[in-house]
Amino acid sequence: MEIDRRLSGQPAEARVTHTKRFGRCIIIDDDPDILLSARLLLRDLFRDVADFRSPEAAMAAIDEELPDVILLDANFGRGATDAAEGLHWLSQILKRDPQAVVVMITAHAGVGVAVEAMKRGATDFVSKPWSNERLLATVRTAAALRASRAEVDTERGRAAVIAAPPGETPLLGRSPGMARVWSLIERAAPTDANVLILGENGTGKELVARALHARSRRADNVLVSVDLGAVSESLFESELFGHVKGAFTDAKTDRIGRMQAADGGTLFLDEIGNLPLHLQPKLLTALEQRQVTPVGGNRPGAIDVRVIAATNVAADRLADESRFRQDLLFRLNTVEIELPPLRERREDIMLLVDHFVGLYARKYDKPVLAIPPDVARALEDYDWPGNVRALRHAAERAVILAEGDAFRAEDFSLSRAAPMPRASAPAPARHDDLNLERAEKQMVEEALRKHSYNISLAAAELGLTRASLYRRMEKHGL
Repeated sequence: MEIDRRLSGQPAEARVTHTKRFGRCIIIDDDPDILLSARLLLRDLFRDVADFRSPEAAMAAIDEELPDVILLDANFGRGATDAAEGLHWLSQILKRDPQAVVVMITAHAGVGVAVEAMKRGATDFVSKPWSNERLLATVRTAAALRASRAEVDTERGRAAVIAAPPGETPLLGRSPGMARVWSLIERAAPTDANVLILGENGTGKELVARALHARSRRADNVLVSVDLGAVSESLFESELFGHVKGAFTDAKTDRIGRMQAADGGTLFLDEIGNLPLHLQPKLLTALEQRQVTPVGGNRPGAIDVRVIAATNVAADRLADESRFRQDLLFRLNTVEIELPPLRERREDIMLLVDHFVGLYARKYDKPVLAIPPDVARALEDYDWPGNVRALRHAAERAVILAEGDAFRAEDFSLSRAAPMPRASAPAPARHDDLNLERAEKQMVEEALRKHSYNISLAAAELGLTRASLYRRMEKHGL
């Protein structure tokens, strides 16, 4: 350990063993003593420490496996002091991996080189001869930054997967009601104004949110969706604001919340009307202060998000102070977009039917059958409880089951899709088919029809959470 003493002026005993180990560290320097000293000092901090005397060899290793931290010397040529080579290789590294965490090693030109390196994308710097404690602290912080960036990317990816709607359902319609919707979208999207989307289940509220985001100045950033109806009250703060390790029993690691994951982009709060009254102040505070504090943490973090919210709760019920805080409502509904139910835009029904029939014909490799005028009239006359979502499922079923050269009305199962009347005493269920999977599907279908595809009511009828009902709907293609 004489090398450590010569380079750092610190006793060799300054090197400590760290409980947390990161993945891989790469050191690039033309001085073999520097490489050996850094490798010995950092070997307990990383699973793998690799060193290279030439940047070219290091680039090949970076291409094979992206490291957590790269230590890069500022000068390689004999007598060089201007850091030109180091800055060149810094740019090459960042081209390969824009998220790379690079710590520059400087010996000459001091602060000027360090400042220029950080302007060009370096994370930090250390100077030769270094202090062991300084190098360890700098590299540990840099590795934690890389881990944090990876977590943000993972969380955003997870959020994007959760937010992605099943199937390919475009926001179609040329009726006057949809023309008003599109007019509001085009005018509101380029602004950062918060938008509240109202409408029955199945009308396409998430599609409007996606259209707003795609036409906004934040379109190049992430859209993070949170279904507040599926988030349990006990996990609400953790889900939205994140948590620190040890904040509660299952908090094994730090985790960012959805609001931080949406930083720079759009936060879509679906089913906002289902948020319990006692949790609404917490959301309001975060939106007003534009910062969040993780559960168990004491340091707030700033957020920059545009909020789009949606609910199937009628406007008059949202105006009830006993159900929804009016200060939160005012914060959310700078612009209000109300989606008409399908029964109020009948001129769009055949446009949607044609789209979904074509979509599922391609998916199942089926011919596109003709739709006779009487079938088209039946489709247009039907009230479509469940709205576009119900129409989509009816079209999929028709494509799968229809026979002959043309569709029949029964292929779309209109009579079966009709909402069931509320009886004072329900008729006893028949159990002719004892297949458990089919029985479960039938019960889910009946509950959805009975409650006009209101997910909350159907879930309550079945004794399920909203999230559990959504999983069963996806399982059975509903």
